[in-house]
Amino acid sequence: MKRFAVLLIAASSLLGAMNTSAQVAVGVSVDIAPPAIPVYVQPPCPVEGYFWTPGYWAWGPDGYYWVPGVWLAPPRIGFLWTPGYWGWGEGHYFWHGGYWGPHVGFYGGVNYGFGYGGRGFYGGRWEGGAFRYNAAVWHVGGGFHNTYNERPAVGPGASHASYAGGPGGIEARATPEEESAMRENHVQPSSQQVSHEHSASMSHNQLASVNHGNPSTAARSTVGGQRYNSSGHTMSVAHNAGAAHNGSVAHNGGQQMQHNSGGASHQQMQHNGGGAHQQMHSGGGRSMGGGGHGGGGGHHGGR
Repeated sequence: MKRFAVLLIAASSLLGAMNTSAQVAVGVSVDIAPPAIPVYVQPPCPVEGYFWTPGYWAWGPDGYYWVPGVWLAPPRIGFLWTPGYWGWGEGHYFWHGGYWGPHVGFYGGVNYGFGYGGRGFYGGRWEGGAFRYNAAVWHVGGGFHNTYNERPAVGPGASHASYAGGPGGIEARATPEEESAMRENHVQPSSQQVSHEHSASMSHNQLASVNHGNPSTAARSTVGGQRYNSSGHTMSVAHNAGAAHNGSVAHNGGQQMQHNSGGASHQQMQHNGGGAHQQMHSGGGRSMGGGGHGGGGGHHGGR
């Protein structure tokens, strides 16, 4: 049975590199609720054209661990990031993976902050092949020119829970617009994002059982770059070993921007433990009812 679970995880890694016309979540189901989303401060954007992907709780052999929020290059002009989320159903918590696409879809109503208040996205918008940053929501610094200031008409969700469905979870269902977004052409998480999650899984201090919901590294400036803790203070710069992986994204009228992941790109393979089992399922982004309760974690107030 254990071998079967590992094979499914390997299949998940292979599917992660493929494009899909619908959200297909190949994820873990866990019997323990994920901690709440912690409070942390967003690092300043290091390169114009980079996109913020908020942090989240992932599952590994030793339980939940925090994957830091990070700035990185989007895979295509015009694409936005829909974060993944945990949803309760059939007695378990299921992970619905995030994806890139033309519009932001359903992410469980989870208040990830920084333009992701549970519904929609307010961090910026694409205009004429360039991304314009909403400086009222994202920390872009003083040297950026493609910015505007616009407070969201709808405030972030009041709940700090990191999962949808069940007592203690978020009661949210996909709107027709979010359902439409889920049926669009998507690109799965990049090799940089997979490497970033794997790096977090290797850090003992990122485990919820160790940090009690307040991870030591809450965010990073880039993949493998400057570390930031929950108070927004910078920490030592991490240098990844191995060959560099370069990528590019067009921005500002078609110019090319080169970026470096600082480490070898590889596919992630998780191993389950602690009462979790691997299951392949299609993600319709639906809210799932049932019992459950939140655990650990602080309160999310980042913007």
